[in-house]
Amino acid sequence: MALTDIILLLFSVPPELPQQHVCKKEEEEGQIQERSSSLDQEEPEPPQIKQEQEGLCTSQEGEQIHTGEKPFSCKTCGNNFRLKSENVFTCETCGKDFNQSCNFLTHMRIHTGEKPYSCKTCGKDFRHQSSLLTHMRTHTGERPYSCKTCGKDFRTTSALTIHMRTHTGEKPYSCKTCGKDFRSTSAFTIHMRTHTGEKPYSCKTCRKDFRTKSHLTVHTRIHTGEKPYSWGRGATDRQR
Repeated sequence: MALTDIILLLFSVPPELPQQHVCKKEEEEGQIQERSSSLDQEEPEPPQIKQEQEGLCTSQEGEQIHTGEKPFSCKTCGNNFRLKSENVFTCETCGKDFNQSCNFLTHMRIHTGEKPYSCKTCGKDFRHQSSLLTHMRTHTGERPYSCKTCGKDFRTTSALTIHMRTHTGEKPYSCKTCGKDFRSTSAFTIHMRTHTGEKPYSCKTCRKDFRTKSHLTVHTRIHTGEKPYSWGRGATDRQR
């Protein structure tokens, strides 16, 4: 089958049709999206790992996964592959290349702002169905991943992975400026702002800037008068 025929076949599959297989690029983009939204926490629950991602491939590519068909051969080493090494889908906005139409269509949502998956409980929208599924656990309270050491439960497998580092002592992210180590990339990113001076969160009332979203949230209560933590009489007496 000619390359142009393959491209036409891939684009002929409507993106909204139910499909069944995981696209690696969407997994990575879903993780990046979740990670960037969690940077305001000291030890945030990161995005789910690849098993939870729902990037969808074309039916033709999916059939090759199950049949084992590898129609493309490397002329140098003779090994066979499911997909051609050449990327055939190029984003005209940023120039990024993709070799699967499902990855390409999902990537385009970054530029268009499309978030087709909505939470029926709170109305929040998401680019990936997997991100919606993880979000729904905030409403249901489901925490299906448990630490075998201490029994603590988590909503995502990668959150469990970061937690396990509290037991192993592993801190794989190091600051090249001061040498301090961190368990998660988000904690490391927040720390780096102490060196760069970056304060990306601004108060809309007084324009004061903050390094983390949580610090901004606490600050805005000065303007709103909100006092979300109330103490009972007994607790007040105990503090005296």
